[in-house]
Amino acid sequence: MQPSTRMRWASRTQFFASGFIFATWGVHIPTVKAHYGVTEAELGLALLAAGTGALLGLTQASRWIGRHGARATASVCGAVYALLLAGLVVMPGYVALLGLLAAFGIVTSVFDVAINSEAAELELRSGTPLMSGMHGMFSLGGMAGAATGSAALAAGVAAQSHLVLVASAMAAAIVLAARGMLPRESTTFAAADSKFRLPRGTLVVLGVLAALGLIAEGAIYDWSVLYLKQELGSPQQQAALAYASFSAAMAATRFCGDAMRARFTPPVLLRASALLAAASMTLVLLSNAPWHALAGFAGVGAGFANVVPILFAASARVPGVEPARGIAAVSAAAYLGFMAGPPVIGFLAEISSLTAALYVVVVFAVALAASARWAAPD
Repeated sequence: MQPSTRMRWASRTQFFASGFIFATWGVHIPTVKAHYGVTEAELGLALLAAGTGALLGLTQASRWIGRHGARATASVCGAVYALLLAGLVVMPGYVALLGLLAAFGIVTSVFDVAINSEAAELELRSGTPLMSGMHGMFSLGGMAGAATGSAALAAGVAAQSHLVLVASAMAAAIVLAARGMLPRESTTFAAADSKFRLPRGTLVVLGVLAALGLIAEGAIYDWSVLYLKQELGSPQQQAALAYASFSAAMAATRFCGDAMRARFTPPVLLRASALLAAASMTLVLLSNAPWHALAGFAGVGAGFANVVPILFAASARVPGVEPARGIAAVSAAAYLGFMAGPPVIGFLAEISSLTAALYVVVVFAVALAASARWAAPD
């Protein structure tokens, strides 16, 4: 079955909704902290509960997708993912919040694998690169979710009202979009041999590369604003532009990524992207001018934009491995990297300086460039 325009837009809608939900949760992390009166350490444990749930979900994702199909899995897990937002500030206590966030992590990761598997299937069937554009929709959804969340808070909208509104809208969008996804009987997902296994061979390398990319990417998400404020002495409003420039460049580049993937081989594009990220981060760390640093952060965003789409697409093409299982294995490593990144940078900053710690981004980007040949497993 050749993918239709409706199928492509169904997949894009799922990615947009995923980014919107993720950003809405991010906007309300301070709300959750204040509502339950938790310390930073307790908040960190709550975030760890979500991460642990995500890893647990990844061990079951390929099995569920193989048994029920990507469409049904995305519809159910995506809707639950959205609706759990409505419970963030109405749980009876901190322990109940931990349970909710663990469930949130489980359905988040399974939903991610389902929609990435669908995107990989559409890409294989059409013979046209699509994955970068899908992840561009995730970035666009994240920007829209952050912007609307900020606007709602500024307008004095109650947190619970905002969360219920977003939960309802995104759940409806996900379920309706799922109706346009590929039917189960026309996909290559198989229930047999779909159990999660520790990655081997090529999947190990792709998983390590994904982890390196996500550690570096997570470092920018969590530390770029503080770097501009603390290391370069920028005022708060200017420092906030660090994350904005990084995210905007990443989103824009992802929308151009499919055209670049059609023109260049995955190893060539991955190598060039990683070298751009390394050079841009070096500019950030060597510059004393905030505006030069902002330009550098934009370059880092452009450089890392296509790393995950390239590696996820590669994991879906490993010979002898079901696409859902390959993506689940590489996603597990990527999640570990994303969770490990912030504390790794924080530990290194504690024993040296934030500037020195952020050279990890340069080192990992160079490692990605050096290992780019693994992006073409077939």
